Amino acid sequence: MTKNKALLVTGGAGFIGANFVLYWMQNNPNDKVVVLDALTYAGNRANLASVESNKLFEFVKGDICDTPLVESLLGEYQVDTIVHFAAESHVDRSITGPDAFIETNIIGTYSLLKAAKKVWIDLPKAQGKEPLQHRFHHVSTDEVYGSLETNDPAFTEDTPYAPNSPYSASKAASDHLVRAYHHTYGLEVTTSNCSNNYGPYHFPEKLIPLIITNILHNKPLPVYGDGQQIRDWLYVEDHARGIELVLKKGRIGENYNIGGHNEWANIDIVKLVCEKMNHEFANTPDLKAKYPLATNAIAGKATDLITYVTDRVGHDRRYAIDATKTFTELKYIPTESFETGICKTIVWYLENESWWKELI
Repeated sequence: MTKNKALLVTGGAGFIGANFVLYWMQNNPNDKVVVLDALTYAGNRANLASVESNKLFEFVKGDICDTPLVESLLGEYQVDTIVHFAAESHVDRSITGPDAFIETNIIGTYSLLKAAKKVWIDLPKAQGKEPLQHRFHHVSTDEVYGSLETNDPAFTEDTPYAPNSPYSASKAASDHLVRAYHHTYGLEVTTSNCSNNYGPYHFPEKLIPLIITNILHNKPLPVYGDGQQIRDWLYVEDHARGIELVLKKGRIGENYNIGGHNEWANIDIVKLVCEKMNHEFANTPDLKAKYPLATNAIAGKATDLITYVTDRVGHDRRYAIDATKTFTELKYIPTESFETGICKTIVWYLENESWWKELI
């Protein structure tokens, strides 16, 4: 019989972390899940409302840089698996204020690694015992690989790191720390590097929820530069499914790219969201009364709100994930196409105004 797991999910009140927690608890209902989150601007405990009453769920407000706190949680809840999402992740913010990115993404990851090594390896050894069964899974990004030209092949797990922003540099550093703790100390780790996520609970400063909420308020839809920056997009629940496979089937010490082979230029995403929003207003009469400010979408002209703005400093041109290793080795296949995922995302935001209206 497989032993039930006890997971510590850092950043579990954030966008991807919360979606992972909800997915894991639905699909692994006998496992204990402890969320550690500092509830900074992008962390929202309301994201976890549907599992708060579950006796196998615990929420702890705290900082991953607090190493003694992490050690105590690993011991108190007999945690055998850390899934590390906690990170500062917005590139624009990293350009104007990089200090928080260095503190959380590098020092925070180091703090977790120290705590994990002490509880899972050092303390048992000091008692003459074998290290505890464990896994430290580190969630990273495709941005550590740098930028691609239009015709370059997609990033593989062997692509050299070439980060171009303070955000991606801090994530690259954390990836290297995780690797070093495996090779130096024997910590059992895996790392996943994922493409851009979208879906429910996405903080409204990010592209897709920003476009949706701006349309609802008839505000301009800002598009950087010429809008031809290309990103690989993945529905957030498909990301959670990929991490589950890495945890259950992935090889210790390995990196796995998780993506959907789904590249889109930013301007085409904005136009697609506009088209879908026009469709929703045309086919759901109640929306006109619920969102009376959305006059362009009500008129079927959401694209008229598109506004080109000065490009971001050092803006990477293209990211693309080659997830062949994950597809082949772990049998990972995303369940949502971009169009189905976008439709689900739009409907979620239309139905959950109470969640996002306080955040914009």
